[in-house]
Amino acid sequence: MNSKTMLYIIKRILLAIFTVWIVITVTFFVMHAVPGGPFVGEKATTPAVQKAMEAKYGLDKPLMEQYFTYLKDIVTKFDFGPSLKQRGRDVIDIIGDGMSTSLMLGVIAAALSTVVGVILGAIAALRRNKIIDRVIMVITTAFVSMPSFIMGALLLVLFATTLNLVPANGDSPEGLILPIITLALYPMAYITRLTRSSMLDVLGQDYIRTAKAKGVSGKRIIFGHALKNSLIPVLTYLGPMLAYIVTGSLVVEKIFAVPGIGRAFVSSITNRDYTMIMGTTIILATLIVFMNLVTDILYKVVDPRITLE
Repeated sequence: MNSKTMLYIIKRILLAIFTVWIVITVTFFVMHAVPGGPFVGEKATTPAVQKAMEAKYGLDKPLMEQYFTYLKDIVTKFDFGPSLKQRGRDVIDIIGDGMSTSLMLGVIAAALSTVVGVILGAIAALRRNKIIDRVIMVITTAFVSMPSFIMGALLLVLFATTLNLVPANGDSPEGLILPIITLALYPMAYITRLTRSSMLDVLGQDYIRTAKAKGVSGKRIIFGHALKNSLIPVLTYLGPMLAYIVTGSLVVEKIFAVPGIGRAFVSSITNRDYTMIMGTTIILATLIVFMNLVTDILYKVVDPRITLE
């Protein structure tokens, strides 16, 4: 690894750290600017009790003091504080419990969508303007246009309620099938279209025509040159895709009652659990930043011709 590549990686890491700091700062001050408080909606809460609760969680201190304490706890101890509603539990423990399920769903959905999307995209490109190409484009257009919560509801009604093939909730392994499919459909359709357009562009390049003129076999041209080089745009999408799937699972997990980070996050919003909302937002934003960072660094691995600046 040369010095220019090392310098690029260091710059990207520093930029990622700066971005995460911005997210933490904005999230903290926005949450504290929201009217009301986390204890306003509780029953039989007097002003004296509210003040006592605020003092217990340090909410009675000056705002800047709260901010620097919060930032210090995150940096030094990776501590997002206690949950204001789930008494006796820390935010990081709640996120950890939910994130294990959400990450499992995300990784499986990402792998499924990538494999199927690349295969369908390559088939569509090699059979351009044929019936199979048009069928694939129509189906993927429908999946790209349909929001995940609508797709999830349709799958739930069809396969769980009407046909009774799988459970309606995600508390069992069988119940995770529909959430995984729901999360995988949109990125699968997007990767299919991305692979098709990229592969068509590669197939029209001069070096492909030169390889054909030299008598290189069709399989070697497709798998050794066309498909490999057409995967660079797909790689660009993989990092944000995994982050999108995990963050996009918030609504899907609520639909299928999956015990993941999504259900915990939605519940924290309805319960005005400020520390839980901030912690979840920061963790998910950090995941997106990290995946983008990994994707940028992997460019050089996939195609050494790419110059990192």
